[in-house]
Amino acid sequence: MILVQCAACAAPLGLSSGKKCGRCSTRYCGPACQEQHWKEGGHDTLCKKIKKAGGAEQYNANQKYTAAVTVAAEACADDTKGQTCYICTQALHWKTKEGLVRGCSCRGTAGFAHVSCLAEEAKILFAEAEENNLDFKVQNKRIARWYRCSLCEQEYHGVVACALGWACWKTYLGRPEVDVPRRMAMTTLGNGLCEANRHEDALSVREAVLATLQRIGAHADMLMAMGNLANSYSALGQFEQALRLRREVYSKGLILNGEEHKQTVINVICYAATLIDLRRFEEAKSLLRKSLPMAQRVLGESHEHTLRMKWHYGHALHKDEGATLDDLREAEGTLAETAQTARRVLGNSHPTARWVERELIMARAALRAREALEPSDVTSIREAMGAMAPGDA
Repeated sequence: MILVQCAACAAPLGLSSGKKCGRCSTRYCGPACQEQHWKEGGHDTLCKKIKKAGGAEQYNANQKYTAAVTVAAEACADDTKGQTCYICTQALHWKTKEGLVRGCSCRGTAGFAHVSCLAEEAKILFAEAEENNLDFKVQNKRIARWYRCSLCEQEYHGVVACALGWACWKTYLGRPEVDVPRRMAMTTLGNGLCEANRHEDALSVREAVLATLQRIGAHADMLMAMGNLANSYSALGQFEQALRLRREVYSKGLILNGEEHKQTVINVICYAATLIDLRRFEEAKSLLRKSLPMAQRVLGESHEHTLRMKWHYGHALHKDEGATLDDLREAEGTLAETAQTARRVLGNSHPTARWVERELIMARAALRAREALEPSDVTSIREAMGAMAPGDA
């Protein structure tokens, strides 16, 4: 994670407090911990190596990146067997000897690459945009290569996103805090850690992001940072803290961007998810019913955000203790349609597709259980007709 703890005792330091090693900038809560770490913690043998790597933050990022690449390649080994990198055309990276990964929505023989190749390509493309003073739209599109596949245009997920997050952070961490690429890199790292279920680490990074934005006065980026922080609270089961942030992000974002904006759709999805976590199903259903037509109109039926919104709506329908038989049938229909679209657009291995499939199984089980207890509509009608006296019809 980003170095916000004492290297000796792990006490929280924030972004600026504490004491640093004069050579390598390793951080401590005070002189006692620094001395103990030098004598007993092995810092005496590491200090020169850390300084040579560019300081404590850079050394830490390099180490974490290498470990994350190994994890990602191992996780993708079965899928990538017999394939080659679409960038360098090799199976093993010529320098690092790392294996291939694929953590997007590419299928067939497309999308296989080395994390190092993806990172180098993203770095070169963004550097070119900066050097040539290309406009913000072009720079924004190129910097997205750190977290979005250029082939299928879907975001990376799981341990591949985590590895690329560390790659991005180690590339730009030396820049001044006010530089957009550095802030983007910290955000990408936090998102990658979350994708790999490293939620405690993601929380530390996201708290650091928000603290940085507050310190430098980057108010335009704060709502997104608050939303990401709420994601970490939710992942750690701290739902009330998450809801407080969600509500603020949604209301302020609506004023800032309007309802027909992609970020507003994302805010709705996250707000609804937290309401569901707190079992406030009626609020969640009301929010989603109002917002879903807008997402379908603005993003389209097959966009991942639209699919996630429909998934949450189906979830809220069938999990509500007061759900009627019609509610359960609507949930099954909504989730069945969403699952089919998710498989087609995102692929069977994509997390959203898998989540929707699991939700569909649960919705169907709830529906079958209710149908076993309640007579079918046809039976009810026949019984009512049979009870009618001749001539009543």
